Parts: sequence; C-alpha cells; structure tokens
Amino acid sequence: MRKSKGFSLIELLIVVAIILIIAAIAIPNLLRSKMAANESSAVGSMRSINTAEITYSTNYPNRGFSNALSELGGVAPCLVASGGSACLIDNTLALASVAATGKSGYYFTYTAGAAAGGTVNNYTNLALPVTAGTTGQRSFFSDETGVIRYAISGAASVASSPIQ
Repeated sequence: MRKSKGFSLIELLIVVAIILIIAAIAIPNLLRSKMAANESSAVGSMRSINTAEITYSTNYPNRGFSNALSELGGVAPCLVASGGSACLIDNTLALASVAATGKSGYYFTYTAGAAAGGTVNNYTNLALPVTAGTTGQRSFFSDETGVIRYAISGAASVASSPIQ
C-alpha cells in the first residue's frame, strides 16, 4: 500500500466551504462595524468643528465665525495661524467639503451665515454619508449652538433629534 502525501480534493473542498461559511457570517458584521466607526468619526468631526468655531470667533472677534471650513485648517505643519488658515482642525477635515472622498465616509457641508457689519454670527454644518447604507446610515447637523442632531434617513436639520 502506498502512503498518501498531502490532502485529497474532497478535504480541500470541505475546508474551503467552511471558510466561505465563516466569511458569510463575518462580513455583514464587519460592514456594520465600519459604518458605526464612520458615524462616530463624523460626530467627532462635528464636535471638532464646533470647538474650532468657538475658538476662531474668540481669536477673531471682528470676524465672528469663519466664512468657510477651509479657514479653520491649514497645510501641515500648520504652525502659524493667520486669517486664511487658523490651524484649529486637521486640513483633511477642513477640506472634506471640497475633497472628492470626504473624511471617513462623510462629506461635510459648512455654510456661514450672512455677515452683519463684517461679522459672521452664525453657521450650519451638515455631515452626509458618501454612500448611504455603506459608509454610514445617519446624517448629522450642527450650528452655532453646538448641539449635534441626527436623522436616520435624509439630511438632518435643526428640527432633528439631538444626539444624547
């Protein structure tokens, strides 16, 4: 009798089938985890923007809030703040409204309020998933009050539920 060396075809097929079953169970959970991480990142980014806006309005009282999200950032290494780059947030976040990919699966739309006497007294910020249901499910909204609100489908607004 000859000794067999290696695995038979049926043994290899069984191993591949087991791996595919495990992958079919794990991949949906992985996608849900990635969406939850993207949503957490978006909320953290909204908090960073709100904090940066308060700091900006304190540092530049004659301007109030920034005119654009890009004014809060600056190209790394951002060491010296100026009116056009305040060095308060990461430049990736500062450019997330104009970048083709956004940041962590979300686009950020910043809108400055109308300037009264050269001072911007309010703003709104909206975070929308790049691909709803894939990069994130909820959208987020914030304004000068600092309250972050969410909507499960569609764009969040000032009337949406606040995050607890």
